[in-house]
Amino acid sequence: MRERTVHADRRMNDVEALMWNVEKDPFLSSSFGNITVLDRAPDLDYLRARLLQTASRIPRLHQRVAPGFGRVAPPSWQDDPDFDIDFHLRHVALPPPGSMRQLEHLACSLVADPFDRTRPLWEFTVVEGLADGRAALIQKMHHTITDGEGGIRMSEQFIDITRQPPTIEVHELPRPADGDDEDSLLDAARESFGHSWRRGLGVLQRAASGAAQTAAHPAELLGLGGEVTDLARSTVRQVTVTDRAHSTLWRDRSLRRQLETLDVPFDEAKRAAKSVGASLNDLFVTAAVRGAATYHVAAGAPVESLRMAMPVSTRRDGSASGNSFVPTRVVLPADVDDPVDHLLAVHELLSATKQEKVIGVVGAVAGLANLLPTSVLVRFTRQQVETIDFTTSNVRAAPFDLYIAGAKLEANYPIGPLAGTAWNLTMMSYRGTLHMGLHVDAGAVADPEGLRDAIALAHEELITATGA
Repeated sequence: MRERTVHADRRMNDVEALMWNVEKDPFLSSSFGNITVLDRAPDLDYLRARLLQTASRIPRLHQRVAPGFGRVAPPSWQDDPDFDIDFHLRHVALPPPGSMRQLEHLACSLVADPFDRTRPLWEFTVVEGLADGRAALIQKMHHTITDGEGGIRMSEQFIDITRQPPTIEVHELPRPADGDDEDSLLDAARESFGHSWRRGLGVLQRAASGAAQTAAHPAELLGLGGEVTDLARSTVRQVTVTDRAHSTLWRDRSLRRQLETLDVPFDEAKRAAKSVGASLNDLFVTAAVRGAATYHVAAGAPVESLRMAMPVSTRRDGSASGNSFVPTRVVLPADVDDPVDHLLAVHELLSATKQEKVIGVVGAVAGLANLLPTSVLVRFTRQQVETIDFTTSNVRAAPFDLYIAGAKLEANYPIGPLAGTAWNLTMMSYRGTLHMGLHVDAGAVADPEGLRDAIALAHEELITATGA
């Protein structure tokens, strides 16, 4: 595994700060997780040493969040003087029979449990007692630490490509000296207002640069109106949606959670998508919306369309840690009979969504939103997420065998954040299989197993229809 660059910004970016601030409402929690199924129990002492080493290399894993001064600037990251690796690495065992269903229930419960905000925002739980001598590692992380892609790259720090792990030096993190990482009230105010001033100055500089460009090339002014109009329309589509979610079945929201898992063959799905000029993600999203449509028809409440939330990665380097994504929304047709026609329609819509003008200014919009009173910000965010029916996300892992502390990885089932939506379907490709975690608000979706089966059937239908 090659060494990754690690972002160690002192402050959250504006999107991270927004996720942190709105989480005062538990419906908007952005915590996510993953179930890694292992062929046997990992070496706990070795795993502890590797995670301690990982925490020393990735600052956010040994830091806690310190609020900004009066919300003028985003929260900052400060070394936790009481960091204890044994608080973040737990060890439990399932009672007999040690089924996958028991593991799903446990993982769902752990991810739903709020973090202690006075500590670093991650927890790993080794689970023994699975059938056939297997074990699992449940990983839980707050979204302010990293996104899905950054999390995969971060995991390279404790994942091996052979069963025999390399020898490492066991060491504890150095504790900060008293006062080393604590700002005085005056220092915090000065630094926060300085951050706000620098951010505002950057906006002014970009505006001045644009004005100078227009003055030097006045002919370009003719095209500016169209760009401004496009940006305004994009902002309305992505930031200020006013109608409700399209499903009449999933409008209730609760804190009840259920996790379902499913597997789809990687090669067949990729060939199916490629055969019609679409991507694997296009096929995955099409199967999600077709499964949802089938669910509605079976319930006697057919829908013409559903609104989906989808993160678009803006990561342009190979770094680990940090967040580099923009949340987007797209209305997808749910009443297309032919599977191939449906796939092509979704492909076109997702391609257009990735080109939305507002993607380039989401950070600035989030920065302004963070200045609102918390109650106003939370209420506005709740109104916006209630316009969304479901969420999808796609993460790529390795196509070959991997190991954790001597145990072989058999499967990875991601648990994406609901953040107020009815369900989240996240896919992770690993070793020839698309492993999917369907994280459901059980108060919104009455039959999570039925939804899972409908989505699985939709994948099979798409693969068959394309002749893959």
